[in-house]
Amino acid sequence: MSAQALLQKLSQAAIALGIGGSLLSTAIYTVDGGEQAVIFDRFRGVLDKTVGEGTHVLIPWLQRPIIFDVRTHAHSVSSVTGTKDLQMVNLGLRVLYRPDSDRLPEIYKRLGIEYNEKVLPSIGNEVLKAVVAQFDADQLLTERPHVSALVRESLLRRAKEFDILLDDVAITHLSYGAEFSRAVEAKQVAQQEAERSKFVVAKAEQEKRAAVIRAEGESESAKLISEATAQAGPALIELRRIEASREIASTLSKTPNVVYIPEGNNMMLAMNNLLK
Repeated sequence: MSAQALLQKLSQAAIALGIGGSLLSTAIYTVDGGEQAVIFDRFRGVLDKTVGEGTHVLIPWLQRPIIFDVRTHAHSVSSVTGTKDLQMVNLGLRVLYRPDSDRLPEIYKRLGIEYNEKVLPSIGNEVLKAVVAQFDADQLLTERPHVSALVRESLLRRAKEFDILLDDVAITHLSYGAEFSRAVEAKQVAQQEAERSKFVVAKAEQEKRAAVIRAEGESESAKLISEATAQAGPALIELRRIEASREIASTLSKTPNVVYIPEGNNMMLAMNNLLK
């Protein structure tokens, strides 16, 4: 065999190997961890069977894999909605979701690979508006656990209709409009003023009772003194005067700046004689 014939055979073999390798590479695909695949067939459409993790084989050109991430992801929903008493509320919702692995072919047929962006914002707003409309603005704060439970229950039911599973639903943000905030502040001020007024009234009532009790005590004391005076005569009054004078003298004696001057003119005459 000539060298030219050998070279031609080698080139043909290389071409065959290249074509075979290319076909083999297109016939093999890999599904990573946390993913599943749906197979699209040009003749039969989307196959009902899903493919799990690992390396798999398909028919080149005739079939192609669509890879879905089946791990749990977070999605945030914001909504401005009205309450039962017509107050505007800003709400933020966090949803942890994942596709139903057994329903991936149906999800791809109905919604495509970006099913979450097509479904979660719309049903999130729908549920928030429906639930919030059942409560007054102040009830959203006082009954927040109940509101969260209603939102979770309604959203789970709506997401299930699109073959989406929710692992967690939580209200992350709640705020009111400026008008309602001012109204709440004014209400709090009014309540504080009312409490203060109640305190003032109660204090006045206590002072009134104390004055009555004090007056009754003074009246009883005067009555007892009058009876004692009637029985003992003026001697009791004189005794009380002496006791009061004794107390005054005792207090003044302890004060260094007080000078005692005897009654009458004798002391003044003695001082004049000393000055002469």
